[in-house]
Amino acid sequence: MSGSVLAVDIGGTKFAVALVNARGEVDRARRVATPQGGDAETLWKTLVDLIDSLLTDSPPTGVSRPEALQAEDASGGSPLPAPGPGESRLSDPGPGSPPPERLPVEGVGVGCGGPMTWPEGVVSPLNMPGWRGFPLRARLAELFPGVPVRVHNDAVCVAVAEHWRGAGRGSANMLGMVVSTGVGGGLVLGDRLIDGGSGNAGHVGHIVVEPGGPVCGCGARGCLEAVARGPALAAWAVGQGWTPGALTGGVSHRATGGVSQQAAGGASHQVSYVEAAVASGRQLALDADAGDEIALAAMNRAGRALGLAVAAAVNLCDLDIVTVGGGLSQAGRLLFDPLETTLREHTRMEFARRARVVPASLGQDAGLVGAAALILAADRYWPH
Repeated sequence: MSGSVLAVDIGGTKFAVALVNARGEVDRARRVATPQGGDAETLWKTLVDLIDSLLTDSPPTGVSRPEALQAEDASGGSPLPAPGPGESRLSDPGPGSPPPERLPVEGVGVGCGGPMTWPEGVVSPLNMPGWRGFPLRARLAELFPGVPVRVHNDAVCVAVAEHWRGAGRGSANMLGMVVSTGVGGGLVLGDRLIDGGSGNAGHVGHIVVEPGGPVCGCGARGCLEAVARGPALAAWAVGQGWTPGALTGGVSHRATGGVSQQAAGGASHQVSYVEAAVASGRQLALDADAGDEIALAAMNRAGRALGLAVAAAVNLCDLDIVTVGGGLSQAGRLLFDPLETTLREHTRMEFARRARVVPASLGQDAGLVGAAALILAADRYWPH
């Protein structure tokens, strides 16, 4: 396959689409904020409009040309505003205007939150209530007849990306993990993605690391996700008495818009205030780095929980490498040191001691690159 494929990464905060070449490189990307509370068709129209803007090299609805060019930068940028309900250029190119020419693609790969029926691609993402039993693969296949359209779990796509072009490249046996607002993963054994009976192999977030511990979103107690995901970890720290930003001085300083006060010496100055820091995994990592004892204890708690889950996976699957990405992984040694210590405590057999844990390397493009691999490297990642 020599042409480009359309890669789609669907999440609760943003939709991202890209053209990815045969080398696994993102040539052009667009991102837009996920419509919060959107119904099924609002979400669908948002996605279709974003795809159309990418393939016609035109701005998404309601976005100026300079903003659109910024969105094309594969290095990042903030998500663009979502189009309003019912807005779409697809059916209205303008009076007397011919339909814009669209770039051809050789396939469509999609990563989306679960649960889903697989490989049929009927999705019900927990973070998008508007899509319950939504036939995503079938709807995309109608837009792109004659080319393969494949949908998989978003965490699986991140793992695939790291194995194909990232930190796990060259490994035949790998677990790729994402630790952020949730904890997910994908499993590669014998250089092939392992899907399992329903496409859900690799759900490392539901390995029990604390029996009888906090309730997980799945309904069980003590799952890794219930302990180590960012929001759960922040909630635990608050319960221990953590004051977010106490050592780092809050998130930001802002000036009140144009309001000034007279100083004692006669000079005026702009009134400013310090915003209260938000209790989040990111703030927890910042405070831990600044030496906050409760924040440090929280990062140690997360690292040890991750180490237990990774040890279980290594002992079960004889892994070469485990990649860890997602927002919480940016804490660096604060997270990886207790993870590594715990892993070594629980992998005493010779074969298990060789496993390495490394940070993921592809950043925000990982989901897109992995989705593209479902098409571009189907022999390893879509053997159906």
